[in-house]
Amino acid sequence: CFPLSLIWFCPLVVHSGKVLVFPVDGSHWVNMKVILKELHSRGHQIAVVRQVDSWYIEESSSLYTSINVNIKSGFDEDFITSFVAKLLKIQREGKSAWTRFKLELEQAQWISQFHVQSSKGLEQFFETKGLIKSLQEGNYDLVLTDPAFPTGVILAHYLKLPLVFNARWTSHNEGHFAIAPSPLSYIPMFGTEFSDKMSFIERVLNVMAFALNECLSAWTIIPHYKALIAKYLDSDVDYISMFQAADLWLMRVDFVFEFPRPTMPNVIYMGGFQCKPAKPLPQHLEEFVQSSGEHGVLIMSLGTLIEDLPRDLIEVIAKVFAKLPQKVIWRYKGSRPDNLGNNTLLVDWMPQNDLLGHPKIKLFVAHGGTNGVQEALYHGVPILGIPLIFDQLDNLFRIEVRGAGKNIPLSTLNEDTFLQGIQEVLSEPSYRLNMQKLSSLHRDQLMGPLDKAVWWIEFVIRHKGAAHLRTESFRLPWYSYHCIDVMLTLGGAVLVSFGIFVVLLKSIWNLCQKKKKKQE
Repeated sequence: CFPLSLIWFCPLVVHSGKVLVFPVDGSHWVNMKVILKELHSRGHQIAVVRQVDSWYIEESSSLYTSINVNIKSGFDEDFITSFVAKLLKIQREGKSAWTRFKLELEQAQWISQFHVQSSKGLEQFFETKGLIKSLQEGNYDLVLTDPAFPTGVILAHYLKLPLVFNARWTSHNEGHFAIAPSPLSYIPMFGTEFSDKMSFIERVLNVMAFALNECLSAWTIIPHYKALIAKYLDSDVDYISMFQAADLWLMRVDFVFEFPRPTMPNVIYMGGFQCKPAKPLPQHLEEFVQSSGEHGVLIMSLGTLIEDLPRDLIEVIAKVFAKLPQKVIWRYKGSRPDNLGNNTLLVDWMPQNDLLGHPKIKLFVAHGGTNGVQEALYHGVPILGIPLIFDQLDNLFRIEVRGAGKNIPLSTLNEDTFLQGIQEVLSEPSYRLNMQKLSSLHRDQLMGPLDKAVWWIEFVIRHKGAAHLRTESFRLPWYSYHCIDVMLTLGGAVLVSFGIFVVLLKSIWNLCQKKKKKQE
């Protein structure tokens, strides 16, 4: 007889699943890899589709098997570098309506160009019959993808597999706008720098921003895939509904960071899933950090996509750092600034999470990427933000509005503003206290965000989907979704009833008049 007490010591048996991954390169791959590492540790088999122009996704890995395809994604290093350089140049012209228009125009042109290349790559993918056949015969349990690009979404629908998103953004909007009710009265559009408390003018601008985004999606994204979807997928499928039909949305935020808003049962919040307790630093870094004495250390990083800035800005940053009593660790791959101070250490790479968790770190100078912001929030380190591109402005604004950091627009970045910003965040205790409060709220969870995310992926594997959590509202026509047909019907019924009542009243009145005349 097997003793019941020994059951507690038996490991939990988990069905080993086969996961097909269509990743997005750059910083998105960095956080996708965190999930893959955890899935691999639990015995799941992982296959990653790797396109020929990948620059962060390794071809060989102990975590997964690569499916190498001789097809370009369009998201190559040269393309991104030139695009980022254009955006930075426009931003430095100043903060004005004209600058904002130029930025939006440049981004719209780039987005359209990218999606032209992406749709051509997908066409090649579908026409590579051997590759498609191998995917169909792979017996995969689900597709895990980042919906910032539509490649994985479209291929998952073609393969008819359950679909899980590692998401915050879709190709056409912030993820919640695709599936959850999003009242524009208190849900700010990205890029507006509005909170959930908007004035009348801000609500007007928010509605206009939403309308502009919808128009840009209709003009610069969706048309490039219409013919492709019609040719290879079911006739009732359209571009937007493919995203809405996903089984699970693993959202890279939580409501410590994000503003409160309506959500759906198949949205799982895993903000900070890549964060973990700090490990000891390498000896050379530990010695440098300890040499800072009572003043402490600042760290600066511009993330994975932006390795360099215009030379004059680099000189400004180096000059300001040289004036500080603190030590500085700066992740920077460009040529060495001429005025670099003795207190500043340049590194090609740094263990950012471990540094942020070190008690000597006083401030994080950051560009506002999701990974860096979440790590700073997890460890309670205030941020001096220099937002550059994409969602970085929104990320840093959410930190600033909670009093846990300060932002300096690129258009106003100079020696004075940069030095004043650093001194303000360092000298004003409220920044650190507010960030530590956010950190405490973020950490106080029943289950860690990474464990939660993997548990739900395994849930989809076990049950071959999660359709019971997914609303089917996206299948309704717009007039049914907003109950326009119901309101018209009820309004018509009221009008008809009122008309009948008027006719009856008039008839009664006429009868009374006739009766009165007869009596007279």
